[in-house]
Amino acid sequence: MTTLVIGARGGIGRHVLDLLLAAGEPVRASVRDRRAGADLPTAAEVVTADLNRPDTLRPALDGVHRVFLYLPPSGAEAFAAVAAQAGVERVVLLSSGSVLLPGMEQNAIAAEHRAVEDALTAAALPWTPVRPLVLASNTLRWADSIRSGSPVPLVYPDAVTAPVHERDVAAVAVAALRAGVEDAAAEKLTAAMLTGPELISQRRQLELIGQAIGRTPRIEELSPDQAREHYGRFTDPATVEAILQFQAAAVDGGSPRTQTVPRVLGRPGLSFEQWARDHAQDFG
Repeated sequence: MTTLVIGARGGIGRHVLDLLLAAGEPVRASVRDRRAGADLPTAAEVVTADLNRPDTLRPALDGVHRVFLYLPPSGAEAFAAVAAQAGVERVVLLSSGSVLLPGMEQNAIAAEHRAVEDALTAAALPWTPVRPLVLASNTLRWADSIRSGSPVPLVYPDAVTAPVHERDVAAVAVAALRAGVEDAAAEKLTAAMLTGPELISQRRQLELIGQAIGRTPRIEELSPDQAREHYGRFTDPATVEAILQFQAAAVDGGSPRTQTVPRVLGRPGLSFEQWARDHAQDFG
């Protein structure tokens, strides 16, 4: 059964691609620009597809039984329609655990992911969401400051979350892709929220990155208003407010830790300390 990995060059998609290839699965990888696929494994068939250009999706889906992807809301309905017409048997969607958090009904990030999930449901596609709540790779946004020796700007540095390693997210996604269509237990597990194995503050995450690179980064603590100004340089106001809502909730224990990863994979989840060692070169 051929699997199409859309976003195969991304942090999670590449791990999904590699895991499927390691399992001996036939894999097709899509890229928007064919030249960008030069660094992909030669064992994967590379095709050109763009989620914002539905006409490119049908050829990419020809002969495909399963799809892994992250979907922007702007491309969700078109993808769902084309995938249904192509007879895709299983879609595994990289979504967000924020859709399961209470009190996030008006949160812009949660709403965006919920809209994508609703589009797939409306198309009657057989799909499974993989919902990481906090990705450890979010801390890569600190990399420029750490490399330059500048203080890392943090709002709520003692907010506690359970960041999940992208390799664990990919492994759960592959488990969902390879599960039988009627495997209800797998469906329930992969539809749950994914987190890392430990609740850990932003301050401690920074310390562990420092241990991995052999020097201690400094912190510049921001007030919420200062954080709005800082984040506002990179994204829109609604997303800024969504980020601040998550972080404020995490101060008061609003960011949970779950057992989904060990239940699905049969092993403990990878720690943030491991993630920091794996990514030391990104901060060095």
